[in-house]
Amino acid sequence: MGAFRWFALLVSIWLTCGSAQAERRVALVIGNSAYKSVPRLGNPVNDAALVGGMFKKAGFDLIDVRTDLNAAEMRKALREFGARARDAEVAVIYYAGHGIELDGSNYLIPTDAALETDSDVLDETVALDRALFAVEPAKQLRLVILDACRDNPFAKTMKRTVAARAIGRGLAKVEPTSPNTMIAFAAKAGSTASDGDSRNSPFAAALVERLPTPGLDLRKAFGFVRDDVLKNTSYRQEPYVYGSLGGEDVALVPAKPVAVGPQANPDEAVRRDYELALQIGTREVWTAFLSKYSDGFYASLAKGQLNRIAAEETRSAAAERARQAEDEKARLAVERARTAEQDKAAAAAKVAEDARLAAEKAKQAEEAKAAAAEQRRKEAEAAAARVIADKQAAEKALADRVAGEKAAAELAAAQKQASETKDKTGSGEKVAVLAPANSQPSLSPQETAKLVQSELRRVGCLTASGEGDWNAVSQRSLTLFNKYAGTKLDPKLASFDALDAIKAKTGRVCPLVCDHGFRADGNACVKIACRAGYRVNDDNECEKVQDRKPVAREDASKRDVERKKVETAPSTPQASGQIICGQAGCRPVARGCRLERATAASGTGNVGSAYAGNGTGGLVEVCR
Repeated sequence: MGAFRWFALLVSIWLTCGSAQAERRVALVIGNSAYKSVPRLGNPVNDAALVGGMFKKAGFDLIDVRTDLNAAEMRKALREFGARARDAEVAVIYYAGHGIELDGSNYLIPTDAALETDSDVLDETVALDRALFAVEPAKQLRLVILDACRDNPFAKTMKRTVAARAIGRGLAKVEPTSPNTMIAFAAKAGSTASDGDSRNSPFAAALVERLPTPGLDLRKAFGFVRDDVLKNTSYRQEPYVYGSLGGEDVALVPAKPVAVGPQANPDEAVRRDYELALQIGTREVWTAFLSKYSDGFYASLAKGQLNRIAAEETRSAAAERARQAEDEKARLAVERARTAEQDKAAAAAKVAEDARLAAEKAKQAEEAKAAAAEQRRKEAEAAAARVIADKQAAEKALADRVAGEKAAAELAAAQKQASETKDKTGSGEKVAVLAPANSQPSLSPQETAKLVQSELRRVGCLTASGEGDWNAVSQRSLTLFNKYAGTKLDPKLASFDALDAIKAKTGRVCPLVCDHGFRADGNACVKIACRAGYRVNDDNECEKVQDRKPVAREDASKRDVERKKVETAPSTPQASGQIICGQAGCRPVARGCRLERATAASGTGNVGSAYAGNGTGGLVEVCR
């Protein structure tokens, strides 16, 4: 018991001496609420007033309370406070407002900051190192308290100039380099603090409750602040302290002097020892107290304090386990989500690759088909060109043969006429004799017919193949040529006059005639296609199909009488729906007329004739 009393006496003497030596204590309090670029904060100004009042009650020699400072005002306040701290034993700075962490460094944000880009942080904010520089001259204690870990709205709208630049959530961990320096955060590094639902933040309320306790060591005081904030925020916010102090207790408010003298009350010494143990409040101190005072009123109180510490340790351990379980749960959820996303991305990549391979194969197949079709086209064009060349060569050879034979016949006729003239005159004069213009070359009738048929096909008057047989079809085609070309050639004979007359025509002479349901398209007949619900009428036009209405059944005898009347009545001319084409264009066949296959005797009467485009022979327009 004597040893414990001596320990208490030494502590009391140290506190008394410390109080005497603490000649000057100064504090700077800043609260920024009215930000211009982001929504206003409700509590920093109130917190600054509350903490400033706490320093005043604690007996600080100088308290400078500033609110809503811009960048220039903050730098000026820190510069002036640094000058006052040169003569102080204790220097404290309290800041409430917005803060930001950039690349591991912390910055305090004035009210006029805009922070449009991350590079503006260096120009528009005040570095935390500037506050540490301001408290550096203090001799015994340098303390910076930051209630600035709130969710920072600037980081959400700030543009990044460098993609790899890190902008943290909350503030970054700080390790002071100067001795006897402490930095207290409202929340652990990397996390955010609550502004609170009441007039003051939970951190500020806990500070004014615990720090002014006389003789209470700052490390213990901030431990109580941590417990109060965790309790009031349902363990969502945990304050944290960085830095270190020496082995001796350092209190913000010195302990009251303890009177030394004869003890009138025997319990007075126990009470003083209990109060001293209460200030320290550790399990070891209470165990030492109970080893000296095993019974009595204060022993019961000490046991209660031990039970409270044990309950707090149990609660802290349970909270830590719960936090670890939540962290593990969140980690597993993130891993599962990442695995699911990776599987989904792999499946999507496989589907895309399969689609690409399929598209590549389809492209190669289509290219092969196109190449084969192009090859076939080239071969077909080459074959057609060879056929045309052979045909042209044959026709040229035949024409040269015809011209040679014709010239030979003309020369023979001229020689014969000259010989006859010489015989008649009996003289030796040479007489120039012109060959008759109508002499014909010596070609067989079949060859002559084949040449005429070829030219008739060229001018569109013959669709059948010509093999040199001058039949009825060929005669009808020459009759058509006479009609549309205005010539009077004999259709019964394939003559050289007819060949020369047809060759004189450079284009199509005979019109194209199409059957019902077809129309002329250049030199071919194409089928008329009507859309759904329409059909080709008698005039070769598309008309809508009328819905058939139900007809009531009539008396069979009346119907038979009417049918007989219709059948016995003379027929009226009707439009055939057929079209005939000529040099003037295409027109429908006249009413009462029709197209019929031409016979050998066709070509007289009121007849208009043309060839149909179906390759079956000529058609003539017959009107009765």
